[in-house]
Amino acid sequence: MDGLILVTGGAGFIGSHLVDALLTTGHDVRVLDDFSTGKQDNLRGAEALAAAHGGHFQLIAGDVRSEFKMRDAVDGCAGVCHLAAVASVTQSLADPVGTGSVTHGGTVNAVRMAVDAEVPRFVLASSCAVYGDAAELPVAETCAPRPLSPYAEAKLAAEQTCAAAADAGQLAAVCLRFFNVYGPRQDPGSEYSGVISRFMAAAAAGAPVTVYGDGLQTRDFVYVGDVVEAILRALQKPLSGVSVLNAGSGIPTSVLDVLGRLEEVAGGPIERRFEAARAGDIRDSRADSGRAKWVLGWQATEKFASGLEKTWAWHVERPRA
Repeated sequence: MDGLILVTGGAGFIGSHLVDALLTTGHDVRVLDDFSTGKQDNLRGAEALAAAHGGHFQLIAGDVRSEFKMRDAVDGCAGVCHLAAVASVTQSLADPVGTGSVTHGGTVNAVRMAVDAEVPRFVLASSCAVYGDAAELPVAETCAPRPLSPYAEAKLAAEQTCAAAADAGQLAAVCLRFFNVYGPRQDPGSEYSGVISRFMAAAAAGAPVTVYGDGLQTRDFVYVGDVVEAILRALQKPLSGVSVLNAGSGIPTSVLDVLGRLEEVAGGPIERRFEAARAGDIRDSRADSGRAKWVLGWQATEKFASGLEKTWAWHVERPRA
């Protein structure tokens, strides 16, 4: 897809990697971010990438719930990648209204403004959290959603907003249900998807790590570069209506296994401290991404061991405040 691409939440972990990839392929990119969790430092190389590859980069500071900011942001765009959200189960339990306002309400605003601006393609960053504790694994898109938290409920509602616009013929929408994304730039302060980055921060400081539950719960970890590739393909493929697709590796890894592998990468033992499992957390997760392979020609290719090494290298080298 040629033309200007809007990335909401583009200063965040996944968003900033997407911005880099879009600019590297010669796209013009506009970012809308309120910096509640995103960091301007994540975009420090964007201007140089744009110049090097013949594109343009623009940053708008603002809230996805603002009609005026969103109207300006979608103006002239060929596609919208909507990543802005409150991406925390824990925070959603503490503040369900605020989470719903940003994660679902922000999507309603983004879709409405995109439709008004006649933007043809809308890509939503959704979540495997919509499945809850799935009855069968690996979980496919045909599995009935069972959200266990306000965060998951808001993501499911956001999908339904995209589907309604797509079913009305107002745009083509792709809802990508990300599984546990990890990689460089992930905030160690994250309470939800940042388990690997939090473990790395503790390991680098020689501090103990907190394991919620028995540590035998499994997650489907997918490297950020693979997720970005899925988004790029969702922009490019000639699609109509709405497509809801899993984006995961298909390989389950336990929390304790993550720690064991991290000890190998970090070169030393990591002390574990166990606490009760958190409310809203699912027990096991594993993606069936066969539909994404069929629709987008996409599948995860980064091995967990190499992705972990890349993430650790970034973590130990990143500047500290």
